[in-house]
Amino acid sequence: MRKNYFLLALVGWFLTSSLFAQKIPTPKEHFGFEIGEDYKLATYTALDAYFRKVAELSDRAKFMEIGPTEEGRQMPMLIITSPQNHQKLDRYKEISQLLGRAEVSEEEAIELVAEGKPVVWIDGGLHSTETVGSHQLIPTVYDLLTRSDEENMRILNDVIILVVHTNPDGHEIVSNWYMGPEDVKKRDMRTPYMYQKYVGHDNNRDFFMNNMKETINTSFQQYVEWLPQIIYNHHQTSPAGTVVAGPPYRDPFNHVFDPLIMTSLDGVGAAMINRLNLEGKPGYTRLGGSVFSSWWNGGLRTTPYFHNMIGILTEITGSPTPSEIPLVPERLIPTHATPYPIDPQPWNFKKSLDYSVSMNYAILDFASRNGDALLHNIYKMGRNSIERGNMDHWTKYPKRSAAVQSAYNAAKEKASADDPEMAYYGMRSGLPVKYFDTVFKDPNLRDPRGFILSADQPDFPTAVRFINALIKSGIQVHKATANFTVNGKQYPAGSYVVKSAQAFRPHVLDMFEPQDHPNDFEYPGGPPKRPYDAAGWTLAFQMGVEFDRVLDAFDGPFEALAYGVTEDFPAQKVPGGSGFLIDARGNNAFIAVNDLLKAGASVYRTTSVVSGLPAGSFHVSGSKAVLEKAAKDFGVKMVSGSRPSGAVKINPARIALFDHYGGSMPSGWVRWMLEQYHFPFQVIYPQDIDNGNLKAKYDVILFIGPGAPGTVRSWSGMPKPEDIDAQYHKLLGNLTKEKSIPELRKFMEEGGNVVAVGASTSLAYDLGLPVTNALMEKLPDGREKPLTGDKYYIPGSILKAHLDTSNPANWGMDNSANMVFNNSPVFSLAPDALLQGVKPLAWFGTESPLVSGWAWGESYLKNGVVAFEAPIGKGKLYAFGPEITFRAQAHNTFKLLFNQLYKK
Repeated sequence: MRKNYFLLALVGWFLTSSLFAQKIPTPKEHFGFEIGEDYKLATYTALDAYFRKVAELSDRAKFMEIGPTEEGRQMPMLIITSPQNHQKLDRYKEISQLLGRAEVSEEEAIELVAEGKPVVWIDGGLHSTETVGSHQLIPTVYDLLTRSDEENMRILNDVIILVVHTNPDGHEIVSNWYMGPEDVKKRDMRTPYMYQKYVGHDNNRDFFMNNMKETINTSFQQYVEWLPQIIYNHHQTSPAGTVVAGPPYRDPFNHVFDPLIMTSLDGVGAAMINRLNLEGKPGYTRLGGSVFSSWWNGGLRTTPYFHNMIGILTEITGSPTPSEIPLVPERLIPTHATPYPIDPQPWNFKKSLDYSVSMNYAILDFASRNGDALLHNIYKMGRNSIERGNMDHWTKYPKRSAAVQSAYNAAKEKASADDPEMAYYGMRSGLPVKYFDTVFKDPNLRDPRGFILSADQPDFPTAVRFINALIKSGIQVHKATANFTVNGKQYPAGSYVVKSAQAFRPHVLDMFEPQDHPNDFEYPGGPPKRPYDAAGWTLAFQMGVEFDRVLDAFDGPFEALAYGVTEDFPAQKVPGGSGFLIDARGNNAFIAVNDLLKAGASVYRTTSVVSGLPAGSFHVSGSKAVLEKAAKDFGVKMVSGSRPSGAVKINPARIALFDHYGGSMPSGWVRWMLEQYHFPFQVIYPQDIDNGNLKAKYDVILFIGPGAPGTVRSWSGMPKPEDIDAQYHKLLGNLTKEKSIPELRKFMEEGGNVVAVGASTSLAYDLGLPVTNALMEKLPDGREKPLTGDKYYIPGSILKAHLDTSNPANWGMDNSANMVFNNSPVFSLAPDALLQGVKPLAWFGTESPLVSGWAWGESYLKNGVVAFEAPIGKGKLYAFGPEITFRAQAHNTFKLLFNQLYKK
């Protein structure tokens, strides 16, 4: 009887759903053309309207706004599932949270698994010129809401589907631009500005920092609200000669992962490629068939791994402008990486959309058939993390394996030639287990049980920013309600505690502990395999946060903070008096100072230690209301005091930030930073520099990343003026040695300053300064050439440099600093450089500078200069080789930029 009742109910639902399906407009009826038609793109406005409309008409969908974008649009999320499931959405969300955080017993978990439904996230549009990603959402939604076949109805009954558009702003920008020309052959995606207000393509590099509003909205849904078991992030494009690159991915994967995450990824990947193969859709490549790995944290599909969630990335070919699958002979042969190769052929947008919809359904079918396993596995991975955090545990990093081998080698060297143990183990594979124990039972090499961030550190507001980044990523944070002591050290109330015994332990370790990227080469002695993005990124190091690693269990008067609720800066009080000193070590001091300068207050910088505060600290008077706001809202501490002798008066500088047509991501990050820290500035372009008269308009010009002649490379080339609207002509052009460099030289000679970061430090060579590239090798004939990758290679990593803290350019810094280094410039000063006034600001010593990541050939860095200042007339060039503003994450080195942004 129960079976018959279920069948009758299912038939009734089929009939009801069929009636609803008749009311839902097809994409063509709504948009006016077939989605996937050549030379046609839908706008975001139309897509948003469609999502709202179908949610009103269908009992399978619920429309939600999940937060504003940087341009003020609302990010949409459609929740799609059966009508019956919609009635219990809050309960299913609660179950997903309980299992994902693994804070229930195994018995409770089993009951929750039986009751719950797996949650699958499918997004599109993050990279807006990758138009397959945004447009595949439309046919996917239509099919889910209208199909009444057994597979679709089973999926709707078994799965909660979150369909999310992750970059509405960019979709609108790109679609409107592409559809602008009436002549379809002139349609392209070379937009004048980036497709995310500040950071363009780097919007997929923000998912552990959570700076951008779109990232914050996404992270909140993924790590606080829904905790999906599978997250599918659509991208493009695929390697030449293929249609799509997908899971599983190549090695290495991050050592902090639970092994279940990798084998689960294999299972989903198998379902995807199997479905395409069954449907006769060739051209899927995986493993070593593409560049993608599972090492780096920070992308929309990679950060989930650190939260025990299955992150799926596909990179597919295709565009509204017809294209082709090119002939790549080595791709024609079936391999494990590409079992079903595709022949070269014409290609269009619709084919790519069809592939995308098929892969969506492959994942949803997998979730439907394996729902209990998905729910139980995320719980089990979370429990594993909690257990590892509560016990002595040693993560198997490459450096630990190397230490085992080194211990054996050292013992072997000391042993006699006829030592029976050494002879025995030398004749067979493997080493004595005792050498394993020397490392993996060494109590000093254990993973920490937790981390303490003391509230009395000099820049505690930046520590709060770090804690908020963790909170936005769903991490459980505790706060001390009273003073406490751990391992003999006293900590004040208000300090933060992050314990590793929590479900998202991999993310905790990744944010605090150094990454140990393995040496990864194409073959022994060959070139390095480039990591997908960075090799080392430890956020606590990037931000300069002071913390203690605690290796043993500890407790105290700790209050658990609510998941997802960020912390305010601790409010301070303005002391009595009329003059005040603000510590230069705090980044938020610059917010206070900029607001004070805007209000007309008198601001000076000290030139020596005063009241325990370092040189470069600020003395301010006037504008008491601004001071009170800075203390209350930004946690800026101040002490009363009169202005010390020798203090230097500062005024706001007229700041120009260089950008170029199409937009610079490094420049965009700095634009966002300058806004956050209340610096006034103006964005300028090559023509503004070439037009001259720079000193009359600006006091300092910033070149962040590419900007110097020869360093700007547009991915698609610069358009001709006649092909774009006149309003964008001012953005065109490139800096040249012939015209731009003389104007910049004149600007500095007249008293202006130029700050160059990263690639733009090549301005030093264009200006003829007495510095050279330190990363060169001499050939037998006396010529020099850049070091090859088999000798020297440092992808994105964190290195420690020494600083001259007496130089005003470095005020507020310690005598050493962790810096983000990404194959960054390193300089040698000519013998007469000091006589010409060139001063090193930061340099490497003779020790290993690697802190986190991968550095091959570190010996070439010894004594290399990474930052310097050089006088040019009345002005200066400040050159910083490392990425001191890297993705607005490197708070530890922000002051190296901020110090240069005032008139003295």
